[in-house]
Amino acid sequence: MRQFFEEFLKKTAYESLSRSPQEQGMPQPPLELPYPEGATLIPLPAPDTWSIPPADLRKTIEQRRTRRHYEPVPLTLEQLAYLLWLTQGVQKKSNRGVTLRTVPSAGARHALETFLLINMVEGLEPGLYRYIATQHALLRLDAPEDIRERMTTACWNQEQVRQSAVTFLWVAVTERMAWRYVERSMRYLHLDAGHVCQNLYLAAESIGFGVCAIAAFHDQKVNDLLHLDGVDQFVIYIGSVGKPAISR
Repeated sequence: MRQFFEEFLKKTAYESLSRSPQEQGMPQPPLELPYPEGATLIPLPAPDTWSIPPADLRKTIEQRRTRRHYEPVPLTLEQLAYLLWLTQGVQKKSNRGVTLRTVPSAGARHALETFLLINMVEGLEPGLYRYIATQHALLRLDAPEDIRERMTTACWNQEQVRQSAVTFLWVAVTERMAWRYVERSMRYLHLDAGHVCQNLYLAAESIGFGVCAIAAFHDQKVNDLLHLDGVDQFVIYIGSVGKPAISR
């Protein structure tokens, strides 16, 4: 094990990096994964329309816990929009061709995409969705009717996935990060995933919901469910969200 860590750290050290595509003058990858032309997007409530009151930051941080037992209580569409905005919301597109978002990212690469297993959200059919961050909207994805059970199985039968109102699945797009950081990009993808999940913890806590971060899942099974190749695009982190069960 030590040999593996030593090799990883050595090969991703700055002195070991290859010449990046950016340095070679290659165009940067798209800011977002494409979606079919003419696809119907589901608009989400904009931040300036929310009725959700501000939360006390210190109190929210101190109350934050990993919460894996949930009541069968749905999220409202406004609450889902709030969670998505505070984890990947695009605040501005700069003249450098990058997005400035509500979370930090190495070099503003923002190489994560948010997929959602929606079980209980008012106004939405259960199933798989993707957050189109540049439009602050949802895209419904094709998925089998038993996607909830299949995803739960792929997460080693962790019951919080089945019980959740929604489960966030963050997908790493390696090209978007590697364009600048080449071999070192794998470090930054995992750091960015941590930033995003922590924002989800705090955002959910502030509206009375809870999160359980999930890193134990069957990589190939989860990637297959989202039609990802597991290399250029892969699920890097998962977070279930639900109303905490009072008795637990």
